[in-house]
Amino acid sequence: MIYNNSTVYFYEISSFLYFLKQEVYKLFRKINRNDIILGKVQQGDLQVEISGYGVLRSDKQKLLTALTAATVEEVVLKPGAKVTSDSILLKLSNPELMQKLEHSYMAIAKEKANLRRVKLNNSRILLTESAQLSELNAFYKKAKLKRDAEEGLVKQKIISRLTYQTSVLEQEQLSESVEIQLERMAQLKLVNKEAINIQQGEIFQVEALHQAIQHRVDMLTVRAGIDGVLQRLPVKLGQSLVPGQELALIGSVDDLLALIKISQTQAENVQVGHNATVKIRRDHITGIVSRITPEVQEGTIEVEIKFTQKLPDAARLELSVDAIIYTAKLDNVFYLERPVNIRSHASKPIYKFDKENKLAQLTTLSFGEAAGRYIEIKKGAKLNDTFILTDMSSFKGNAKINITN
Repeated sequence: MIYNNSTVYFYEISSFLYFLKQEVYKLFRKINRNDIILGKVQQGDLQVEISGYGVLRSDKQKLLTALTAATVEEVVLKPGAKVTSDSILLKLSNPELMQKLEHSYMAIAKEKANLRRVKLNNSRILLTESAQLSELNAFYKKAKLKRDAEEGLVKQKIISRLTYQTSVLEQEQLSESVEIQLERMAQLKLVNKEAINIQQGEIFQVEALHQAIQHRVDMLTVRAGIDGVLQRLPVKLGQSLVPGQELALIGSVDDLLALIKISQTQAENVQVGHNATVKIRRDHITGIVSRITPEVQEGTIEVEIKFTQKLPDAARLELSVDAIIYTAKLDNVFYLERPVNIRSHASKPIYKFDKENKLAQLTTLSFGEAAGRYIEIKKGAKLNDTFILTDMSSFKGNAKINITN
């Protein structure tokens, strides 16, 4: 195809006119005043805050687990029920454990019978030894009387000295026998006492075993242990349980705190001790940050807030709440309601509204800290300047926009 000069000139003129039309369109683009939201630059103190969401949890919780293998025989209470420390939640059964309990009763009775047997046997032996001691004492006294009588006779030479010496020897032997018997009885009493102590130790052992079994039997009746609310009961009727398996979770209703999730990008600005406000239904309750979890979960950090004032009646375990954490205070700064798509510590052009000329012109602002719905302006604006807060991305490339009524 061959183009002559006239054709080329025609295309050049057409392209120029199209470009001129686009530039004029850009220059005179307009938007209705009712379709935009305006914000005015203010000056004053600004509270830097971080928003989050979470739930109310108990500061005092008790986890109940199965002490032994058992079967759920009865479910007495269900999650949400208010409980006291003595409230029965579940009744479990374990026939084998009950049999062990019966055996422990029998073992105690047996060992106590053995103790009585030991005491009776000791008493019998001690009586025998006492009788023998009495007999030796009688022989000794008789021998002493004989010696005393013969002592005068031997001086008168009525009896021989040999007969007298025999009586003396007999008395001395009986005296030694009495001493030996006394020592024997003293040792026997010590032996008897030790035998009783040993048997009482056996009783103590079987009683300790019995108490351990009795404790396990008592734990088959599952009680709350603290006053509060039954939060979780992950078992059902007839279920077989293994030792250590979770039975229930009890939460105290007197010591509630808020577990709040915030973005991990904002977590570095939060410190323990920062003040906070938690919205519980219609009430706003003050508190302080008491703990910050170190691990990140799904892009969030969990912050624990303890309340510094009494909670309203609407406060409940696991109730969803919103919170604001105050991280800093900016004194006497310029600030503006945060425009759409504006981030803290960034510079970005936004439209400044000129009421007299009914137009908006792009102006670059330097932003500082974000504070909830407001953001600090570090540079580019003065007090009472008005800016468009609405998303104006569709007007990209337009330095000015006419504002119509």
